[in-house]
Amino acid sequence: MLGTENIHANLAAAPPPVAMPEIQSRELIAADLRMLISQIETSMRRTATVMDQEHGSDPEGSAEVFLLDDVTPRYATAIAALDARRAGLGHALECLSESGNTP
Repeated sequence: MLGTENIHANLAAAPPPVAMPEIQSRELIAADLRMLISQIETSMRRTATVMDQEHGSDPEGSAEVFLLDDVTPRYATAIAALDARRAGLGHALECLSESGNTP
């Protein structure tokens, strides 16, 4: 995760934004947020698929097989973190739409 120093350095290195009408700026920001949300959802689906695939080869229903799964908590933690980020971006999108016309 980037620290605030890195974020500020990245923003300082970015070219200055071109002046544009406020509505157009909000539309571009909203499009960026929707793209990020979509990427997070894709990552969540991929993580869940990998987790399911790793368990798919396990013999199910056998009373004599005990699995000590140390991988699932990692995947579950990753999915929970992604879900929290998705919620935060969704909130940012809502706040943006409250500030003017919804893009």
